Amino acid sequence: MTDSNDKFSKIRENIKKFPTGPGVYLMKDSTGTVLYIGKANNLRDRVSSYFQPSADLMGSRGPRIVDMAGKVTDIGFLECDSEVDAILKEARLIKDIQPYYNTRQTDDKTFPYLEITKSDDFPAVYITRNPTEGSKLYGPFTSNHELRRVLQVIQRIFQFRTCHLELYESDEKRRFNRPCILHSIHQCTAPCAARISKEEYARLIERLNRFMVSKRSVVIRGLQKELQECARELKFEEAARLRDEIKAIESLNDRGEVDEHVQPELFQIDPKAGLAELTELLDTRKPVRVIEGVDIAHIMGELSVGSLVCFIDGRPFKNRYRRFKIREVEGIDDFAMIQEVLSRRYRHNAADYDEDLYPDVIMIDGGLGQLNAARHLFEQMDVKPPMVVSLAKKEELIFVQGQSKPLKLSRHNTALRLLQYVRDEAHRFAQHYFHILQRKNIL
Repeated sequence: MTDSNDKFSKIRENIKKFPTGPGVYLMKDSTGTVLYIGKANNLRDRVSSYFQPSADLMGSRGPRIVDMAGKVTDIGFLECDSEVDAILKEARLIKDIQPYYNTRQTDDKTFPYLEITKSDDFPAVYITRNPTEGSKLYGPFTSNHELRRVLQVIQRIFQFRTCHLELYESDEKRRFNRPCILHSIHQCTAPCAARISKEEYARLIERLNRFMVSKRSVVIRGLQKELQECARELKFEEAARLRDEIKAIESLNDRGEVDEHVQPELFQIDPKAGLAELTELLDTRKPVRVIEGVDIAHIMGELSVGSLVCFIDGRPFKNRYRRFKIREVEGIDDFAMIQEVLSRRYRHNAADYDEDLYPDVIMIDGGLGQLNAARHLFEQMDVKPPMVVSLAKKEELIFVQGQSKPLKLSRHNTALRLLQYVRDEAHRFAQHYFHILQRKNIL
């Protein structure tokens, strides 16, 4: 008991340095493995509640959390700009790391977006978890219920369509259509029945876009004025409706940013478009078809493993996946580990060099250092693979062999998204092998 109290006292001292704002915390054991990820509006108060002598963990959180708290030796944190930012980052980290003690958010559940289509002459507005290519997106939003409620409110204001019809101004038959009930109750301008021109509808959507990026204070002040008038006239039902509308519009702020809070599992990649874009971007001598991705996984240099995944025509080809237990490198040296994986993968090709034995692109998870480590290895092997690139996390910069400056592309660029797909799959495969070895080591 004394050892446990002594350990907790050290943790409590560390927690005193935590910020008091919103963020995400990561609880780790003595090996550095993340046991649990949580979010908090006040990081210091929330995390300290696990380790107070009087904390009733059994009653408030259950035996599973009690068991977890007893294994914690270190706690890291990530400060966030807001509570919404913390919710979204917590969910992303749980999906990526899959901590043992997190029983929620490890499934395929995702956060919704508000989508404005651009595929026809009269854009529609939807709530979606499956965005279409080229659409204007707002979000992700943390509450699907609140988003549905706010969609009803702003549809009454802007009268956009929410149907799934394909509508084009050149279609003369539209004028024979009968509008749906939403037009009768003044919630849609009925472009399906040619009741509004393409230009007028475009201005409507432009106002909606401005509304989504503004502070919306003008609309809220107008609704608050109506609310006060209804209260004076004792129209309580109308006042309650207006109160709910104000709350709904204010909830539009409870959303993340499309580029910052990326949910890669939602965005379908067009493999042909990605490969064509990648071929042009890298200026390869022939079209890119085969990509191999390499990643490393370890904790403080222990149980180090490497992974190699293969994509053919933009899709995973799992028969050519390989995993490597690092044998020749001791301690923390990611560059040397990458060199070992590449050497073991390609040394047979180097003995009798034939460019066709190599993939069209070799992609390393990392930055310029990782790319240089790969380049130096191939120089020692006296071979020159067709193309080697590295993809750095966070800023998503692409470092290319022979180019002095990295490429920074739009987060929606199809070539970047294809490389991200390869990178994430290599990372997943490396982590999977690492956890296998970790379980064996514990047993």
